[in-house]
Amino acid sequence: MRVSHLRLSLIAAALLLLQTLLPARWSWAQQPQAPPSNQQTQNPPAQPQQTTPAQQPDQTAPEAGGPGNDNGPIAIPKKAAPPAPPPPEPTVKNPPGLNNYSLRVDVPVVNVDVGVLAEKTHQFIPNLKQDNFRVFEDGVPQDIVSFHQVKAPITAVLLVEFAANSYNFIFDMWNSAFEFTQQLRPDDYVAVVTYDMHTTILTDFTQNKMMIQQAVQSLQMPTWDETNLFDALYETLDRLSRIDGRKYVILVSSGRDTFSKITLDKCLQKIKATPNVTIFSIATGGAGIMGGGGFASGRMNTITMLQAQNQLQSFARMTGGMYFEPRFDAELPDDFSAINESIRNQYQITYKPSNIKMDGTYRRIRIELVDQEGHPLRMQDEKHKPVKYDVIARDGYKAKEQVE
Repeated sequence: MRVSHLRLSLIAAALLLLQTLLPARWSWAQQPQAPPSNQQTQNPPAQPQQTTPAQQPDQTAPEAGGPGNDNGPIAIPKKAAPPAPPPPEPTVKNPPGLNNYSLRVDVPVVNVDVGVLAEKTHQFIPNLKQDNFRVFEDGVPQDIVSFHQVKAPITAVLLVEFAANSYNFIFDMWNSAFEFTQQLRPDDYVAVVTYDMHTTILTDFTQNKMMIQQAVQSLQMPTWDETNLFDALYETLDRLSRIDGRKYVILVSSGRDTFSKITLDKCLQKIKATPNVTIFSIATGGAGIMGGGGFASGRMNTITMLQAQNQLQSFARMTGGMYFEPRFDAELPDDFSAINESIRNQYQITYKPSNIKMDGTYRRIRIELVDQEGHPLRMQDEKHKPVKYDVIARDGYKAKEQVE
């Protein structure tokens, strides 16, 4: 009986302990359940998962730099705050519809090719210095910014007259063209153009001497009587204006014009407005003056002859070229040698004009040679005899205009 009484006491103590522990334990795990939907009524409700307080997720925000997970934040040391970026530079925005623009300042410079040739032999005089040259524009001295001697291949147009009323001059034209091609170099470019009433391009720019000579020899029987020199020269200059670099025109002509649409005044304006072109004029028919043929035997009277020669001289002088009036065929080799010497050996002078107005006016250029003391330069040959020389340069240029 005593043993059974002891068991009852132990059972009663266990029940009392259970009554005190069960409410507290169920309070951690028991959660309110949402009412089951119609679809969940067929399945029994899931048993509540019991978790201890140590396993309960920490809902506090993790420290900066440590992402949180189901077991709490991962501890990562805080990084030092980066320095504040500098304030952005202020930007200026254009009004709507206005794009960005650039400002360009056009500082004009003038390039002048100068040839210094001995008056008697037409040989180039080398070894001159920058201090030996004085440049004047409209009578005002100019400051030279660059100076050097150049030797470059040539780009030239052989412009020859081929008309029926100048049949006596065809042999002069043939001889002139032959002598010209004989002195060409492999890197030279030459085109051949003839004119009568119309302008005809026999060969475009080529380096083939044989092709040039064959084109000239193909001229046998002229057709038209008219010699439209002004039209032919105007068209040639217009084509050359599209080519870069220094260009030359070897004009073999009687110098007369009979039926051109372009007047002499417009032709001279075209010469002034075309940069980097030098004209060398060779008057044909000179041998006939002494023999009674040529100019005198045709429609060319004395006044017309003098006017024609003056026109050819003006074309050469304005562009810094040379004028030749051979009276015999034997003079042609020397004349073309002088042309070749002048073209291939030149002094190139660059200066900034003091007159910077862009008014489209024609500015006159004058080149003088001086010694170290500023006096006119005097030269002597090996025998200490004075040497006369010619300074060959274009007499001016046309200034740019605002609309160009």
